[in-house]
Amino acid sequence: MDEAGRGTLAGPVVAAAVVLPPGIRLRGLADSKLLTPATRERLYARILDRAVAVGVGSADAATVDAANILQATLMAMAQAVAALPQPPEIVLVDGPIAPPLTVPYRAIPHGDALVSVIAAASIVAKVTRDRLMGELAARFPAYGFERHKGYGTAEHQAALRRFGPCAIHRVTFGPVRAVVTERDRRAQLALPGVAPTTSAGSEEDAALRIPRSALGGEGEIP
Repeated sequence: MDEAGRGTLAGPVVAAAVVLPPGIRLRGLADSKLLTPATRERLYARILDRAVAVGVGSADAATVDAANILQATLMAMAQAVAALPQPPEIVLVDGPIAPPLTVPYRAIPHGDALVSVIAAASIVAKVTRDRLMGELAARFPAYGFERHKGYGTAEHQAALRRFGPCAIHRVTFGPVRAVVTERDRRAQLALPGVAPTTSAGSEEDAALRIPRSALGGEGEIP
């Protein structure tokens, strides 16, 4: 099992659980981050063709903001295992932490580079998420999600500063929160008769106000 999208500023975190037949060898399996998009797509098709079972889970941006990225990732991982048609004998998880499971598991740091079946899961998670971000790009065309997949590239952050966050941005992540805070400050200064906040408490309160535009509406949520 592995995940994709933990470090992005927008979109879901996606986890995949893959069961391969004993002794199978798929040439080219590697950590998905080390592969080109074309190679990932080719291997993705081969994995789905040869796998005994594949399960996928995800947690959207709202869940990431509400629960934090670690807990959202563990939720997605648990969903991926639950989506398998039958419980596996053991789950090998990439990284030092595994979600609460009812089956035995082993957490393996850098597992996507060491264990072929974890590498396969990393490819399924990455391709699934990339395709989803391509679909979301059609709904939110101003941000270029089809190119950067929600990661904090210069292009993405420039669009974020220009247009503000959209409904799939993670408003608790630093670069997004900074934009929200700055837009709130400018909106406050634009109000007639309203002086800028000067006390530490007022500044903190202002930083915690989230524009409803980040969630697809208008106004502010205290």
